[in-house]
Amino acid sequence: MDATALWQRYQDWLYYNEELGFYLDVSRVTFDDAFVAEMTPRFAKAFEAIDALEKGAIANPDENRMVGHYWLRDPDLAPNEDLRSEIVNTLRDIENFTQQIHTATITPPGEERFTDILSIGIGGSALGPEFVAEALGAVNPPLQINFIDNTDPAGIDKTLARLGDRLKTTLVLVISKSGGTPETRNGMLEVKAAYERRGLDFSKYAIATTGRGSKLDKVAQADNWLATFPMQDWVGGRTSELSSVGLLPAALQGIDIRAILAGAKQMDAATRIPDLKSNPAALMALAWYHAGNGKGEKDMVILPYKDSLLLFSRYLQQLIMESLGKETDLDGNKVFQGIAVYGNKGSTDQHAYVQQLREGVNNFFVTLIEVLTDREGSSTEIDPGVTAGDYLSGFLQGTRKALFENKRQSITITIPEVTPVIVGSLIALYERAVSLYAAVVNINAYHQPGVEAGKKAAASILNLQNMVVDVLSKTGGSLTLAEVADKVGRPDAIEDIYKIIRHLDANGRMVAIDGNAGNPGTMRVMAR
Repeated sequence: MDATALWQRYQDWLYYNEELGFYLDVSRVTFDDAFVAEMTPRFAKAFEAIDALEKGAIANPDENRMVGHYWLRDPDLAPNEDLRSEIVNTLRDIENFTQQIHTATITPPGEERFTDILSIGIGGSALGPEFVAEALGAVNPPLQINFIDNTDPAGIDKTLARLGDRLKTTLVLVISKSGGTPETRNGMLEVKAAYERRGLDFSKYAIATTGRGSKLDKVAQADNWLATFPMQDWVGGRTSELSSVGLLPAALQGIDIRAILAGAKQMDAATRIPDLKSNPAALMALAWYHAGNGKGEKDMVILPYKDSLLLFSRYLQQLIMESLGKETDLDGNKVFQGIAVYGNKGSTDQHAYVQQLREGVNNFFVTLIEVLTDREGSSTEIDPGVTAGDYLSGFLQGTRKALFENKRQSITITIPEVTPVIVGSLIALYERAVSLYAAVVNINAYHQPGVEAGKKAAASILNLQNMVVDVLSKTGGSLTLAEVADKVGRPDAIEDIYKIIRHLDANGRMVAIDGNAGNPGTMRVMAR
């Protein structure tokens, strides 16, 4: 396609939202008019499905749940007054609590004010808050935020060491809908122990964000924690950033949460338009479908050209991959759907993997994110008439051009700057695009059976560990690995047993290995 035709295609397919200053360019995805005509009826059905979802239809039949994250930024859309009031009242409670913290009306015992936040969560209870903190957090916020988002003991130790003596002025947010998520529970118990080692009453620092009546909710109530905020049953973890999950930590950092919600509401309105060409989320879903042949045959590479958007690709990994990665469709057919997502930031990645993107295996499409405003204030001229921001813009345009010249497809999102309104709009845009794409390919975007299977498998390993330790403690002598497996009654799990024993021995706990652990058939095992 020559330059004139490309320019015309760009103009034909450029979406612009004047209210948000938002541009979407799908012209470098090579669908044609026939493809659009073929897909239009499918998108018409998808628009109807999302409209029903927003009106309260059961969108997650596996769990008999509504999906209502859209109501969080427009409570008037909630299907009944009770839900509307809950959303409005929760937002009010978050703002009131935040004001009490910022004005030192609520203080830590014996101290003038809280200085830090320690947020404990995993998956959707961590990725959204981390992304928003990186994108919008001030250099000197009212409270600095820290995260524990894994059950890695060394990682927990490092975070606690970073806080040091400020632990006594740190608010702890424990975020888990069920209250039974192992990683979050483990982090909470580790942190609680750290407070107790310092002679501090953990309950005077702790806040729960959880489902009503959950295990965590009961602990928080019984121990009289500082506060509890709800996680609604109809909000999934990966779409929870604009609920208490993300709004509370953002507000405590001094981020304008009303502006985030306003941006999401504006994008929601734009993405409700039941017209393929006038709806940016539908255009994105169309581009995803074409690039991957409707089967996720190509990966999605996210390249934001702004340091503050570094964590956007990590946030999108869960939103997209957990929503779209499904073995079966809604009719029970095996479809193995999904789109793999990875990315970092531009122009950093031009010194990392853009070489492969341009010349290696063509198994991806790129989403470039351009931010028009370079910085607050004026810029130094690096070269005559050229700033560092000009270089960044040039690298983006050059990468897009170089990729397309070698038949690599791309989408470009352009935003005016990284503000709470724009961050809210980006979250809403991708949430809607995921919903539309899922409707088009006929899958359930709102459950995660693979995640649940992984949790059950982990629980079975921990149960097996207890059995192994019990057998060894009762034996008194040493056993071969095969003998341990036989006594446990699980010869089929000998590899699992070997790895359990190796891990315990490496940490000096409960069991010891005699011999070479690299030669499992000859080693012996005993209780420590």
